[in-house]
Amino acid sequence: MAKKVLMTANGDEVSRNIAIQLAKHGCRLVLMGNEASLRSTVDYIRVSVDGAFPVELIGADMEADSEEDFYVAVQKAWTRLGSLDAFVNCCTYHGKMQDILRVSEDEFKKITRINLTATWFILKAVASMMKENGTGGSIVLLATIASGERGLYPGADAYATAAAAIHQLVRASAMSLGKHKIRVNMISRGLHLGDEYPVSVGIDRAQKLVKDAAPLGQWLNPEKDIYSTVIYLISDGSCFMTGTTVMVDGAQSLTRPRLKSYM
Repeated sequence: MAKKVLMTANGDEVSRNIAIQLAKHGCRLVLMGNEASLRSTVDYIRVSVDGAFPVELIGADMEADSEEDFYVAVQKAWTRLGSLDAFVNCCTYHGKMQDILRVSEDEFKKITRINLTATWFILKAVASMMKENGTGGSIVLLATIASGERGLYPGADAYATAAAAIHQLVRASAMSLGKHKIRVNMISRGLHLGDEYPVSVGIDRAQKLVKDAAPLGQWLNPEKDIYSTVIYLISDGSCFMTGTTVMVDGAQSLTRPRLKSYM
């Protein structure tokens, strides 16, 4: 699957493993975000993934308010690869678990800029270039189950609000961009042990009690449970899918009240 992919990331376990798997599956990859955070992923792919294309790295301030800054960064990615087949947005910032009344103005703005504003600007830039190129493409946006009403958990008020907007962005942009052969879909992922909520509960407690609280009895595995859905959504096999949110959460969102009572 030799797709040309722009992927935003912040070096966390989820984005790192998606990038590695995209490289293993023959994608030509540009990573965008904080260069210091992403360098280890680029170096790992270069050394450890046989036959992988060289990974390009473009630094970008994901808190920037300037649409022009993001357009320039996307233009660099387009130029380096010659075009783009897909954009995968994995760069998220959840913030610390805290009551809504304790969230500072600066923290709220940071969460909103990284999770919503940057996504909007990059999607717009990518879609503009795909339209001009005339070949269309696939856009995939990631968020956790907190982005949906079934997956809310306490202390994620600001992140849940910004991430919920991504659901609507996916639907609205799919309506607008379909005529340009551009598909937009979303992955709503389950939580893994490194996420803020399990950490706030306590790793040992979260690991023990999830066996009783979740249908599959486990948290998400960042190495195995997400990448295949990303690959499917950017592949030609999903050519009739757009405006859709795919739940990859082990049914954590279905049992949210039960999960809360156990934790």
